[in-house]
Amino acid sequence: MLAGNGVRVIKTPVRSPFSASDCGPCPARGLCTAGKRRQLSLLPRDLAKAQAAARTAEKTIPFQADYARRAGVEGTMHQAASHGARRARYRGLPKTRLDHVYMACALNLLRLEAFWTGTPLDRQRTSHLARLELGLAA
Repeated sequence: MLAGNGVRVIKTPVRSPFSASDCGPCPARGLCTAGKRRQLSLLPRDLAKAQAAARTAEKTIPFQADYARRAGVEGTMHQAASHGARRARYRGLPKTRLDHVYMACALNLLRLEAFWTGTPLDRQRTSHLARLELGLAA
């Protein structure tokens, strides 16, 4: 967070550790995780309110629409980066801009071809466990 004078103020959470004997007789013990470290972290009140407001805003339809659009844009950016658009091939803005326009046209053609043929744009990902099972089955 920034203070009024533009200086960054770091607000750390308050941490409250508990011993195993404190947690034993608790009636809500079944709702807790089974981790060895028993610690509760509490944010300062203003940060906790901001976090709660952000989590509430995430459930609204306008936020979800914006997030869906962002996910689509990130997919496009990933596709462009994987096809070599991370670095410009030329020096100078006019040539670099032309390179970007050509890359966008090429990606649009790739997407049109994938749409027309019904092939997925990206390879299907297989988890490590699924690959292990496929290897054991063979």
